[in-house]
Amino acid sequence: MPPKDAVRTEEMINYFRYDYARPKDRSQPFSVTTDVAKTPWNPGTYLMRIGLRGYDITGDERPPANLVFLMDVSGSMNSPDKLPLVKTALAGLAGELSPKDTVSIVVYAGAAGMVLEPTSDTAKIRRALDSLSAGGSTAGGAGIELAYRIAEDNFIKGGVNRVILATDGDFNVGVSDTKALIELIEKKRESGITLTTLGFGQGNYNEAMMEQIANKGNGNYAYIDTALEAKKVLGEEMQSTLFTIAKDVKIQVEFNPAAIAQYRLVGYENRALREEDFDNDLVDAGEIGAGHQVTAIYEVVPVGGKGWIAPRRYEDKPDAAATAKLAEAANVKLRYKLPDGDTSKLIEQAVPSAALTSATAPKGDFAFAAAVAAYGQVLRGDEMMLGFGFDDIGRLAGSQDNFWRQEFLQLNQLAASMKGG
Repeated sequence: MPPKDAVRTEEMINYFRYDYARPKDRSQPFSVTTDVAKTPWNPGTYLMRIGLRGYDITGDERPPANLVFLMDVSGSMNSPDKLPLVKTALAGLAGELSPKDTVSIVVYAGAAGMVLEPTSDTAKIRRALDSLSAGGSTAGGAGIELAYRIAEDNFIKGGVNRVILATDGDFNVGVSDTKALIELIEKKRESGITLTTLGFGQGNYNEAMMEQIANKGNGNYAYIDTALEAKKVLGEEMQSTLFTIAKDVKIQVEFNPAAIAQYRLVGYENRALREEDFDNDLVDAGEIGAGHQVTAIYEVVPVGGKGWIAPRRYEDKPDAAATAKLAEAANVKLRYKLPDGDTSKLIEQAVPSAALTSATAPKGDFAFAAAVAAYGQVLRGDEMMLGFGFDDIGRLAGSQDNFWRQEFLQLNQLAASMKGG
């Protein structure tokens, strides 16, 4: 079983795609979906799901890409689930590119060096990848600096300019301090070059650093443990991995105290935004790529229900403004900037209180999302799951015909066999 603190429920929820509506047009880059259901593990609460879906683009529409593969070839990468899998993953990505795209390859071990000058030749890219072997200590910071320099030298105005870092995150020579690395990456993102981090391997894998530097580099992060996973991330999801349609996307949900007594966000422990930062356009936040989805699930207690916290002796009654808007249970606000913009746009959408009174047990797509949320929280040892276990999660998820969802069901069965249900 994984260590409790290593489980990030929001990443599990967002690993899967859900049936959110496509955006009506591109004037607003994503659709916003909200729905409510009774909580499967607590009869006194409800689940509120908020889903974003970015618009899709075709291969013809995608702007040219200037990609720099930054590959860790240090000794720690010398195992079958590391460098050989990196080669497979990046060779697959090279096959998805078009003649208008260029790829450079930078490697780092004891020192950083250029292996392949920018090229569109897929065969040349694959030959360069094949020639690599692992050995030496890890000068990750020097590699990142060199990769950004190459990306800057080959910058495509109006295109995708991205460094793709493939490593186990085991930086032990050079700029190894996470804070120094983050400062470097934050500085570079201002120039329009984004960062994707791809994590490989087990054992010494430094996942926390990988996620943090991707967040700060206006990019995304994925963990790859099989060739199939590499195909999912760098093949099927390449558009959303590479092409940003909205940046600094922030979600803020305000609950009406006249309708909702208590609430909690499931997951997102290290991605929370301070309330005062929501309207501040200088504060960096997450990006959404073409076809990308983001899902957040709240568990809420209606007024009059039994919550997790005992009533406070000196708690104020909801004021007149809240009572006047009793028809609204919550208000969802989203801020985002277009990829080339500096000023954010605001979307607001109310969740009606009637959605709670008419709510039923989650069905279909929502039931599966709730099962994944429950799985993450049970792994984290969340006491608010009230004894809801892996067998319950399997029943809630139901049968699935999608390969990735079937894999989740197998993972849940594995956890149940280890824990005894």
